[in-house]
Amino acid sequence: MAIKVHCTVLSTAAMKVIACLNEKGLDYEIVPIDMRAGEHKKEPFLSLNPFGQVPAFEDGDLKMFESRAITQYIAHTYADKGTPLIFPDPKQMAVASVWAEVEAQKFDPVASKLTWELCTKPFLGMVTDYAVVEEQEALLSKVLDVYEARLVQSKYLGGERFTLADLHHIPIMSYLMGTRVKASFDSHPRVSAWYADISARPASEKVVAMAVSELKKSLLS
Repeated sequence: MAIKVHCTVLSTAAMKVIACLNEKGLDYEIVPIDMRAGEHKKEPFLSLNPFGQVPAFEDGDLKMFESRAITQYIAHTYADKGTPLIFPDPKQMAVASVWAEVEAQKFDPVASKLTWELCTKPFLGMVTDYAVVEEQEALLSKVLDVYEARLVQSKYLGGERFTLADLHHIPIMSYLMGTRVKASFDSHPRVSAWYADISARPASEKVVAMAVSELKKSLLS
């Protein structure tokens, strides 16, 4: 059975999974979920993810949700395919796992709030709260200070080669780079160079192009 990703490709969580599949060179099917129509809150989607959030994932008889768990599954199950996204050495993997956790626990909560205010709200015709934006920009800058120091020590966050710790940043950063928040990244030269590197990967460019195409269709509908 084919790999299936039930989602809208505008979702940064879904984009993580798709980028991972692209890095592995795997065939997959996107099963579109119309979130405006509330399909993610109804059956049959709820049988795949009872929390009603995209993406949901199928690989044969395996059904999963939670994007980072899905990318871990893909990276381990298809370790011999495409780009290696994990380390076989336990100590190297431990370091990469630390930075994957940093993305999930320190970077993403702030970046998600900024994306909501600066990208999603305008798209939905809602008013951006710039007090929240300024507060979150200050928090993001502190996280990026840590990243800047880390990237003095290694080429990528998780070590000397590209891993899931890097990949997980790409979707939400691709949105934020089109906003005023780009200035925060630009003020951290090593972070800026790191993003230029990881966003130029063919797998990254492919998933971002998919999201842009979907956004254009949404604006025309």
